[in-house]
Amino acid sequence: MTKAEVCAEIARTTGLDKNSVLEVVEKFMDVVKDSLSHGENVYLRGFGSFIVKTRAEKTARNISQNTAIRIPKHNIPAFKPANTFKEDVAKGSQPEK
Repeated sequence: MTKAEVCAEIARTTGLDKNSVLEVVEKFMDVVKDSLSHGENVYLRGFGSFIVKTRAEKTARNISQNTAIRIPKHNIPAFKPANTFKEDVAKGSQPEK
């Protein structure tokens, strides 16, 4: 499902216009990205958590030049679904409305 399809579905089920829904979805994503870039996790009860994970420093190989390169420690964004989210997906059921 694409962002446009998500916005269209939300607009259809709520009766709001698509442009308003798109604006809210865009702002939500901006807030999540901004929070994660500042090292703050975002917790949405019953849905999941957007978290920052730290990858340790490691040594990798550049195969084409046959040399070792150092990849420094760095942060990556991750999503951890809530238990109810995982259970709903495992059952293949629709969430309660």
